Amino acid sequence: MNNKPAGKSPTVETLFAGRPKVFGAAGAEQPMDREWSTSILKEPVSGPVWLTQTNLTGDEQADLRHHGGPEKAVFSYPSEHYSVWQKELGNQDIKPGGMGENFSTARLLETDIAIGDTFAIGEAIIQVSQPRQPCWKPARRFRVKELALLLQNTGRTGWYYRVLQKGYIEAGQTLRLLERPHPEWTIDRCNFIMHIDRENFEEAATLAGVHELAVNWKTTLGKRVDSRRVEDISNRVYGPNSD
Repeated sequence: MNNKPAGKSPTVETLFAGRPKVFGAAGAEQPMDREWSTSILKEPVSGPVWLTQTNLTGDEQADLRHHGGPEKAVFSYPSEHYSVWQKELGNQDIKPGGMGENFSTARLLETDIAIGDTFAIGEAIIQVSQPRQPCWKPARRFRVKELALLLQNTGRTGWYYRVLQKGYIEAGQTLRLLERPHPEWTIDRCNFIMHIDRENFEEAATLAGVHELAVNWKTTLGKRVDSRRVEDISNRVYGPNSD
């Protein structure tokens, strides 16, 4: 990956998994205090963990319409981003695991990894399917209403993998690159087209044509290209955090 020196391979430092929990109080006056269900609060997992084609064993999603499934089997987030968020937001509680990731990685950023990149880790083989489109739940967790916008506009979103081969994986293992069919379509570039250069319909059409891109991204970009209009993102980024 980008000719990284020997001994500096990308590594999954920590595995996280969790099941849905309910927080807040029904009918609270302030949106951030209201009841919500989420599995974003995950716990570190030690020892070998079985990775299926839909998730890590012990990991579940609260909202199966927008999370989980084969195209979002594993959510990966760079550990390096947390020191930046801590400084920018003045919150030391934003630390690895905070974005609800399954993989907390080292030496692998959105500029380093591309759609279709295929890796071996432990017994499993995984493939990059899409960047994460951040929703309102990290914002609720850290009580920063604009956090989803900050995540997408900085490009510090993380990304998802689909699982091509099931198997046992373990924290501390390296990610060994097997194939890189679209080095030009980094996660960073995909984020730029989706969230910043939103009226670049030509680039959107090209990205939508990348075979390994997740279907939901293809659908969003295809509608944008066909209509020559950009979609409203307010419900995704603010959701019930706003009245």
